[in-house]
Amino acid sequence: MSDRDYYEVLGVDKNASAADIKKAYRRLAMKYHPDRNNGDKEAEAKFKEIGEAYEVLGDEQKRAAYDRFGKDAVNGAAGGPGGFGGFGPEGFAGGFANMNDLGDIFSEFFGQGMGGRRRQQSGPRAQQGADLRYDLEITLEQAAKGYTAEIRVPVWEKCDVCDGTGSRSKSKPTTCPHCNGTGMVYAKQGFFSVQQTCPYCHGTGTVISDPCPNCDGTGFKKVMKTLEVKIPAGINQGQRVRLQGKGQPGKNGGPAGDLYVEISIKPHEIFQRDGDDLHVELPISFVTAALGGDVDVPVLDGETRITIPEGTQSGKVLRLRGKGIKSLRSGYMGDLYIHVFVETPVNLTQKQKDLLREFDETISKHGEKHSPKHESFMDKMKGLFS
Repeated sequence: MSDRDYYEVLGVDKNASAADIKKAYRRLAMKYHPDRNNGDKEAEAKFKEIGEAYEVLGDEQKRAAYDRFGKDAVNGAAGGPGGFGGFGPEGFAGGFANMNDLGDIFSEFFGQGMGGRRRQQSGPRAQQGADLRYDLEITLEQAAKGYTAEIRVPVWEKCDVCDGTGSRSKSKPTTCPHCNGTGMVYAKQGFFSVQQTCPYCHGTGTVISDPCPNCDGTGFKKVMKTLEVKIPAGINQGQRVRLQGKGQPGKNGGPAGDLYVEISIKPHEIFQRDGDDLHVELPISFVTAALGGDVDVPVLDGETRITIPEGTQSGKVLRLRGKGIKSLRSGYMGDLYIHVFVETPVNLTQKQKDLLREFDETISKHGEKHSPKHESFMDKMKGLFS
């Protein structure tokens, strides 16, 4: 039994709350735990001492008796006659007034509570198979209208040689002799026994003595199959289509995983997509831009005719409602945005050049009327350098 004051042992004052006492105990228990201080007798002694202190201060009734009458009132708390402590599992003296605290300490060290709330169930457990991914590239038109694709993928089927048993003789697997069918074994770590997955049967609890050569004892074989994938209208880049149960097979009777078909959309020669909207660049002549007129523009299902307003400037954006892509979620149609740019003519003949110069002279005489933006820019430039 420790001669030191229990509050001093845990490093807390007498008015400390129960939460503060537990926090101090856990911190010190982790610090002086024997597994962290291999062979250090002094650390082992401190570990037992803080356990003794917490066994008293961690209990409301024992703490009240200790505060009033001292250690005589709790004589035996660390294993003395008539006390409430004694040696627990694995020969530890006192130290853990609450088994949940013991489980939490084990969780800190080994990632799994031994005797605590996180302990794994023994025996083989059903495991779901892994999910698989398939990359599928489609066109913008297919994404917009919907598409049914056929893909070739590897799938796992029951081995026809061993009938899915995994055994050459088609006999059932036998109980693993290393874990007695539990799927778990115990390993010694310091003072503790830790539960681990059996390395011989990998947690299944069974072993196959004569594995089937056709499937290497798995009970499954890989074959190539053609699957049908329905691509919904409006699907976008990076979205996925799920084929339930078409992934890897499960273990120990678990369900198969899923196959996810991830969509990639080929770049389009004309259109650029932005969500459910489409964008297209439309080149027009400067005559059409100046005088206006009707022109044909492409849409996903062909082409349509629009009117270019008189005096249209390069960079103007025209909008056609409902000529985009149908939304996958709402069902509404997106819009088509037409970005107009005026194309400068090239490879002109001498006559064409003369006509343009003559035309330019007539325009220059009334600059503000015909080229307001140009005249405004020139005025600003003059003001800048004046």
